[in-house]
Amino acid sequence: MFEPLHFSKSACLLVLLAAFTGLAQAEKADQDKPIILEAEKVSVNDVQQSYDLNGQVLLIKGSMIVTGEDGHIQVDPEGYEFVDVKGTSDTVASFRQRREGPADEFMQGRGTQVTYNAKTEQLTITGDASLRRSLNMQMLDQLQGTKIEYDDITERYRVTPPADAKPEDLPLARAILSPRRKATLDK
Repeated sequence: MFEPLHFSKSACLLVLLAAFTGLAQAEKADQDKPIILEAEKVSVNDVQQSYDLNGQVLLIKGSMIVTGEDGHIQVDPEGYEFVDVKGTSDTVASFRQRREGPADEFMQGRGTQVTYNAKTEQLTITGDASLRRSLNMQMLDQLQGTKIEYDDITERYRVTPPADAKPEDLPLARAILSPRRKATLDK
């Protein structure tokens, strides 16, 4: 039988960070698209540029789709949105966005809470979080953990274990990675 391997939390995080570099960025055309909001209840403060959404939240901005049960959107003076959507004990918050490059490549995430900062292009998913990259409806890569952070500018991931995690609780993060194919140049 195989003996299980034990890694420190730091080593697991470094492996995940190294493995997930070099992915395509979010579709840049989404930045200039309008936001479409749907919910059972929407409260708008036009002066402060803030929006509160309650019940069956659906946010669409270009190829980005965020769903959940409660949400808050704050627009800064430069026009960048900060989106915070939460699920409930029965439903999850979700995020889906087309990637720049291949037509059918998407990032999809689920968790208790999804936050996205359009200015810094940072996505954070917390609470039984999962994030995957798919191409043509086929999963390529998948991350699971308590908290997943993705920086779209540097194209790096970070999976953070709970603060009270114990070594016997490992693995607290899991990754399934597809091999990266290197392009060859014909001379």
